[in-house]
Amino acid sequence: MMILGSLMTLVGQAQPASPGGGSFITAIIPFVLVFVIFYLLIILPSRKKQKKHQQMVDELKPGDKIITTGGIHGTVMGVQQDKIEVKISANVKIDISKNAVAVIQNKNPNSK
Repeated sequence: MMILGSLMTLVGQAQPASPGGGSFITAIIPFVLVFVIFYLLIILPSRKKQKKHQQMVDELKPGDKIITTGGIHGTVMGVQQDKIEVKISANVKIDISKNAVAVIQNKNPNSK
């Protein structure tokens, strides 16, 4: 009898569950806002910069003066699908990846 009485007391003290729909939405709003801010401040500018760099690399032509990400200054002598040939001295030509081009100093006005 004692167990049944204490069990009834526990059941009587239990509160009915409140509707959780509103609390879930208010709990998820900060996460959504953080994601939107993260997207606007980090992902969007990064994509824009990547597209601009890809466009610059696609427009490389022989005669363009470039600087690589490693700091090598040179002149583009030939462009292939995934690499370019760069002249860095009178008798020195090297092949580098197109993505290693950091800056085009000046474009060759004679190239098409």
